[in-house]
Amino acid sequence: MEQTYMKEQPVLKLLLTMALPMVISMLVNALYNIVDSFFVAKISEDAMTALSLVYPMQNLINAVMIGFGIGINSVISFYLGAQDQEKADKAAAQGLILSTIHGIILMVICIVGANPFLRFFTENETVLDMGMRYSRIVFLFSVVLAWHLVLEKTFQAVGMMAVSMICMMGGCIFNIILDPLLIFGVGFFPALGIEGAALATGLGQAIGLVMYLAFYKLRSMPVHFRKKHMHLEKELCKKMYSIGIPACLSMALPSLLISSLNVILAAFGQTYVFVLGVYYKLQTFLYLTANGVIQGMRPLIGYNYGAGEKKRVHKIYTTSLSLVLIVMAVGTVICLMIPNHLIGMFTTGETTVKAGAEALRIISAGFIISSVSIVTCGALEGLGKGKESLMISLCRYVLIIIPAAWIVSRIVGVTGVWHGFWIAEVLTAGISLIIYKKAVRI
Repeated sequence: MEQTYMKEQPVLKLLLTMALPMVISMLVNALYNIVDSFFVAKISEDAMTALSLVYPMQNLINAVMIGFGIGINSVISFYLGAQDQEKADKAAAQGLILSTIHGIILMVICIVGANPFLRFFTENETVLDMGMRYSRIVFLFSVVLAWHLVLEKTFQAVGMMAVSMICMMGGCIFNIILDPLLIFGVGFFPALGIEGAALATGLGQAIGLVMYLAFYKLRSMPVHFRKKHMHLEKELCKKMYSIGIPACLSMALPSLLISSLNVILAAFGQTYVFVLGVYYKLQTFLYLTANGVIQGMRPLIGYNYGAGEKKRVHKIYTTSLSLVLIVMAVGTVICLMIPNHLIGMFTTGETTVKAGAEALRIISAGFIISSVSIVTCGALEGLGKGKESLMISLCRYVLIIIPAAWIVSRIVGVTGVWHGFWIAEVLTAGISLIIYKKAVRI
């Protein structure tokens, strides 16, 4: 299948064509996250707190799978741009083998390590019990998730965004339908509580995988998973890991951030741990939408970089930044206008709603400026500059925000944690521009 359109069509038109399916699928994914949390919150606040505490472990698995998938995506795009079909096929096949290994290892680690991890953050036996019941089921689907994401990133790498959208939406919608059926029990479905939420999540991932496999069999695509290419090659694996490891670490950093902030917030009360968990569910609508633009941008940048179209690479970057700025501006307005209503979807507690609304107002101050670091990270990943992308993520999720949250909270109380978010975004944006200019000399 000819891919030259990636370096021939007008940038804005091409980016919108690539990004729009991803934005739509990301919005549906965000909706799934919200709905999933909504139904879990209906069980009890303890159930929602348990879900919040398990989230960092789930995010760790997602980080490794998606991060390495970004490595696969970038390498495939680069070789397609360089007109090297065989190496593109090898990247897909060997990426699948390595992702399977990652999935098995992480499944074992997370199932075994769930109890001590949760006990570090709570002494509430009800919360602990719910967290363990959720973990034991959801982590069993780690290999399924690994295969799902390899196919997702491969389809995206070749520009088949509509297929990726359909499969992602299919899995999410299936999950949304199953949530109330398996959590509360409807008809012949048993009432499984928080375990039902975990099972719905896993089955949604499985459905998405089946849909990808069906499209792979039925549709012609420029990259193939060939058995003869599944023996690992050192240089190709090194190239995928050189992008994938920094991307994995970048995506795992939110888990470290949330866990660190949970420790700080726990000193002020479990209400604030709950608020942080709700915020991270709500912000998926915003940041997953922005991520849709990034997913559309990444293969375009990789392909054009491989084809030697450096000026076009920079044009793709600036156009993507403009689109993400619009997304973030909309999110800021919504969070400032109706914070009480947003938090109120997850709890009826007046004190919790008030605390959550205050958190949203403060955190949203950093949404617009965060566009710079988000787009820059995605662009650097597409260019194969994983280390530079990781440096930005380290600033955003660890080096600035955690110390800022701790220091400011000691001065002004719990609101200092929320102020840490926008402080980190402002400083990281400046650092991002410096790194981009040094790493990308166009």
